[in-house]
Amino acid sequence: MDRRNFIRDIAVTMPAGSLTLEGAAPKETAAVKFSVEGYTCITCAVGLETLLKMEKGVVRVSASYPGKSAEVGYDSRLTNEKQLVDFIAKCGFKARKA
Repeated sequence: MDRRNFIRDIAVTMPAGSLTLEGAAPKETAAVKFSVEGYTCITCAVGLETLLKMEKGVVRVSASYPGKSAEVGYDSRLTNEKQLVDFIAKCGFKARKA
């Protein structure tokens, strides 16, 4: 993982006002912990956490570089585990349910 490109991609993909929610806020109805492969530094975990927080239906995220993991609380009406795994893959990492 190239840290500079990853940080640039985070900045480019985060549109202004992206953290504001329209309508009712999603409610956490499910949670999953993933083992994540591909973290090379703490920036990777922080960046993935930031990007996941912007995904539709995600309520909370805790990513850990030393733990090589990401725990995601989400609204199962708006997203699911497969969509989360696919999104993590788009970010350059490999995730599987822990």
